[in-house]
Amino acid sequence: MEEKIMIIGEKESFIIRVLLKKLSDAGLDAMFIPSTIEEIIMHWDEASVITFYMEKDERLSDEVTHFLVDKLTDDSKQMILIGEPSDTDIIKESITSNLIYGILPRPLDYDAYIRMIFNYNKQAATDELKKSILIVDDDPNYMGVVREWLKDTYKVSMANSGLRAIKWLGSNKVDLILLDYEMPVTDGPQVLEMLRADDETKSIPVFFLTGRDDKDSVMKVMTLKPEGYILKTVGKDDLVNKLKMFFLSK
Repeated sequence: MEEKIMIIGEKESFIIRVLLKKLSDAGLDAMFIPSTIEEIIMHWDEASVITFYMEKDERLSDEVTHFLVDKLTDDSKQMILIGEPSDTDIIKESITSNLIYGILPRPLDYDAYIRMIFNYNKQAATDELKKSILIVDDDPNYMGVVREWLKDTYKVSMANSGLRAIKWLGSNKVDLILLDYEMPVTDGPQVLEMLRADDETKSIPVFFLTGRDDKDSVMKVMTLKPEGYILKTVGKDDLVNKLKMFFLSK
């Protein structure tokens, strides 16, 4: 099935019909969808790009907003907002910035919007829109399992030692590190200390991976002030949900 641009709005206004024609002239397939959960669900799988075109003072209901946040996060998609700054600023309070690809003001510059669509499609085709996670663990089997769990949602890289991770980060960017607490030679706390001492890596969020769930071990992990910790006994659904909640909070 050919993917389309989904333009969400209260009604198919004259301006939206002009926009649909401009997209068609540029060789892009687009459709207008009323801003209801039922209509959005019906066409969601067809859509490669989601755009919300806001007439003045137009708002999404809380139910539609929550639905879009969940779907955009689950499918590693982002939304383009079109509207007056006073209106888009309100939407930005409900939808975190990592789910918004771009914002364009009204009256719309059609050429700028079409360029944004082409850029979005190009980045989506190379997984650039996915959040990047680095797993650091000396157990290749465990890393492989976690990578399989996460690869459909995130861009996942792996390093089997702390020093390899530090070297990899010298030339690569990452949105989150899952760091084994106990590793030979250079353990997790030492790696975290090195990360925090370097201006290029000090702000990267880190979750410790730990096999110990007793109170003393957990307290020892958290005194190092990572963003959190994940028990290695965690199942796929719990891990995916924890990471989803983390990125939604950013």
